[in-house]
Amino acid sequence: MQRIGIDRHACVLGAGIAGLATAYALERQGWQVTVIDQGPVGGGASGGNGAQLSYSYVQPLADASVWGQLPRLLFSPDSPLKLRPQWSLSQWRWGAAFLAACNDATSRRTTGTLLDLAAHSRQVFERLREREGLDCDFTRTGKLVLYRSREALAAGERQMALQRAWGCEQEAVSAARCVELEPALAHGADRIVGAIHTPSECAADCQQVCDGLHARLAARGMRFLLGMQLQGFERGAHGAISAVRLRSSAPGAPSVETRVTADHFVLALGSASADWAARLGASVPVYPLKGYSITVDAPAGAAWAPRVNVTDAARKVVFARLGQRLRVAGMAELVGDDRSIPADRIERLRAAVAAVLGHDPGEGARLHPWTGMRPATPTGLPVAGRRSGGPGNLWLHTGHGALGFTLSFGTGERLAEAMGR
Repeated sequence: MQRIGIDRHACVLGAGIAGLATAYALERQGWQVTVIDQGPVGGGASGGNGAQLSYSYVQPLADASVWGQLPRLLFSPDSPLKLRPQWSLSQWRWGAAFLAACNDATSRRTTGTLLDLAAHSRQVFERLREREGLDCDFTRTGKLVLYRSREALAAGERQMALQRAWGCEQEAVSAARCVELEPALAHGADRIVGAIHTPSECAADCQQVCDGLHARLAARGMRFLLGMQLQGFERGAHGAISAVRLRSSAPGAPSVETRVTADHFVLALGSASADWAARLGASVPVYPLKGYSITVDAPAGAAWAPRVNVTDAARKVVFARLGQRLRVAGMAELVGDDRSIPADRIERLRAAVAAVLGHDPGEGARLHPWTGMRPATPTGLPVAGRRSGGPGNLWLHTGHGALGFTLSFGTGERLAEAMGR
């Protein structure tokens, strides 16, 4: 492993999984690193995410099938996709670019790129878990993507054939075989036409990964400035960033302003990265894709709780076992930076547990409702590296959409390697 001089200092803005993966990779290469966030580690789109590590099933949201589904996706009251048009040029620009990407050629190219990055990310994360001894409820129990119509299953089989060309081990299975692989699906088996089974897929608790990395990196001397709001950037010679200005955001505490100097700056602020990059002259095609999750108690003997990861393609809902809990997550909303949690969205996830698994998970605080603003690009490809128009010492790590946990470690390592050249 190539190591650079310890005198080089990188400032990573964002302590979600993307920022922490980058900070870890930089530390491994010998950088001095400061990590800054306005909240706790994992406090944005990372902590309550779907928990699935989809290394082999990466179908982009931008797919040719979207055109046929568009009326239902936009106007049906039970649609897993919701669009609230706003007076926002960025929203309309993103939406137009997304629809332009909804074609077979773009989807095939995106799938290939994502699978390559996911395979690398799997290797990086596995080495990290072994090296650091992370306790994160990691499992490798495979995944079933359920389809409820012949047409949808046929589309899934086409995606499977494409992924197989990249070496992914997958097979189409019947509803009966789904129940053999995961008995918890017996309740709703009569509504399953078939599924795609990927035996190598994994799951883990992203918040535990974030907390574990924070503890280990801080113990090794990495500087973390949490509870600090980004106020702006200072520019130096030739337009390079010389410092960031910060203000403490701890509730009830007096406001304190400070600045941090560094040689390089990484924007890993999720969907907020686009706005800050624009202020520095760089265009970043990232828009928040809002999702929700609930986390349900699932004791070891709970027969209703699946151990295999499950994705209900029609509902756009995923199920992942995390120790003695079940994470249920899904939906995608283009509603701007709205962090409210409407009761009907949580009820929809609760209803999905009842419909798919035949279990009533309860209500209210017992569900641990959560929302996160996934930073999404129109194609589904992440943004990693420098951007045209931006300062030469500004780097981006964002835009993973629903695959942030899956891709961040591979992207972070490649970004750190590029920064060290």
